[in-house]
Amino acid sequence: MLPGLPSPLLDFPFDTTRAALQMATRQVLARYPRVRVILSHAGGFVPFVASRLAGAAMFAEGVTEEDILTELRSFYVDTALSATPTALPSITAFFPPDHVLYGSDFPFAPESWGVTFDRVLDETALPGVDRANAEALLPRLGQRSAAGRE
Repeated sequence: MLPGLPSPLLDFPFDTTRAALQMATRQVLARYPRVRVILSHAGGFVPFVASRLAGAAMFAEGVTEEDILTELRSFYVDTALSATPTALPSITAFFPPDHVLYGSDFPFAPESWGVTFDRVLDETALPGVDRANAEALLPRLGQRSAAGRE
């Protein structure tokens, strides 16, 4: 931890990245194909350092760099505190478009941050992020919202 600074700013993204890499080197999602994992905050640093993380194949028995990259791309990620003009290109370049979900970090993040991130998302107009991707991942949510519109 950095003295005087809250853990969520730096430690949480490191922890998320570490957990994703640990799961990827053990091929957890490949072994359990019905399991879906959503990583908060764009998956930590995963989309930015994925190629570097794939180097873990040199130290993990039975997996290749491509295995690790495939596993990392299998995660879903949300946009909480990550919808910025600099982060979104990395997120969308690495993850399949239908694996990117809306996230706000409400009520923990300041409201002004949410407004800014939402504005960037609106300007970027990523298909499915506002609702469709989540409904495809969790179909019962889509059924509930459709029932409410009748």
